[in-house]
Amino acid sequence: MIRSIENTSAVQLDTRASETDMIHRLVAQHDSPLMILDCDVVRRQYRALQAALPNVVLHFALKPMPHPAVVSTLLQEGAYFDLATNGEVDLVKSVGVPADRTIQTHPIKRDSDIRHALDYGCNTFVVDNLNELEKFIAHKDQAELLVRLSFRNADAYADLSKKFGCSSEQAFEIISRAFELGIRIRGLSFHVGSQTMDPQKYVSAIASCAKLIQQVADAGLPALSTLDIGGGFPVDYDGSLQPIDEFCAPIREVMTTLPDTLKVIAEPGRFIVAPAAINVCSVMGQAQRDGKTWYYMDDGIYGSFSGNVFDHGNYPMDAIKWHGERYPSVLAGPTCDSIDVIAEEIMLPKLNNGDMVVSRMMGAYSTVTATDFNFFKRAEVVAINQVIEQLAVAGL
Repeated sequence: MIRSIENTSAVQLDTRASETDMIHRLVAQHDSPLMILDCDVVRRQYRALQAALPNVVLHFALKPMPHPAVVSTLLQEGAYFDLATNGEVDLVKSVGVPADRTIQTHPIKRDSDIRHALDYGCNTFVVDNLNELEKFIAHKDQAELLVRLSFRNADAYADLSKKFGCSSEQAFEIISRAFELGIRIRGLSFHVGSQTMDPQKYVSAIASCAKLIQQVADAGLPALSTLDIGGGFPVDYDGSLQPIDEFCAPIREVMTTLPDTLKVIAEPGRFIVAPAAINVCSVMGQAQRDGKTWYYMDDGIYGSFSGNVFDHGNYPMDAIKWHGERYPSVLAGPTCDSIDVIAEEIMLPKLNNGDMVVSRMMGAYSTVTATDFNFFKRAEVVAINQVIEQLAVAGL
């Protein structure tokens, strides 16, 4: 998606000029490639989703961008956190997140993973099968569990219910067996899939969970107190999505049918961080091939643009020198692998070696899946607008 000068207002021009100055300063200080993380956008996204789901406790899922600046910013906002690995436990611990603000939601864990989280103080875990349930016999005095259900969603970026989750019948069996073993079941969880575009997926899953919660109560088993509706809330990569408040309206409506005693939590990840980072990479060299200019950049598919492979990446990008006539161009990554091509059909102005390209909406599933292939360095993540908020919290 390329914004031309004809479609850009005077205010947007001023904003873009200010951003360009900032980018030049940061690249001069940190070199290219660079990932600029804006903590103000993290705050904005968190507040927007909290307003859209006012009665839901948001647990940020670290997976799409496990960066200390994101964690500390969200901690200041009062967020909770969704962890899945020992490394994520260590990260939130290092930032000072209280353990009672975390849950560990990986459905499959080693005993050492369970003990690592418990040693930190996180005591809520997720299971989706009897084999996993039995791992908690040794920890039943400390841990409590959520049973994860599967709701398939082939339209999502990642249909997470393909790999994890169980049926309602299997969930009831797990809950019954847990009661026999003396293991505490706190509630249910599900994830309808990453970048879910249809809110009715949540509505249907919530309704199914409500029936199971009632079934558990009717069977005389301990009442379930928590429903985790997962993540997957979509972000707008191309300007075509409805605002998040409108998207969540059906979810808010179906939640009014739930018991007042049921605590509802969620695990947003992409929605919080995707718009919060921009990538800056520079032209290393160029060549004319088949009527197009190939620009070889210092970041690529094996780096920050790994989301092109793993996450259906379709990032809005443009040259930082964005004015002037445009020509058919190709953006290629720096490695010697022929698949390392970022964009094959893009119209760009004439670029010189050293000129920069800016890509937006790159906060989710980009740096986390980057590699050091060919020994090209990964883009450094630089957080901005973090100290200002820390001073404001301190009343300075």
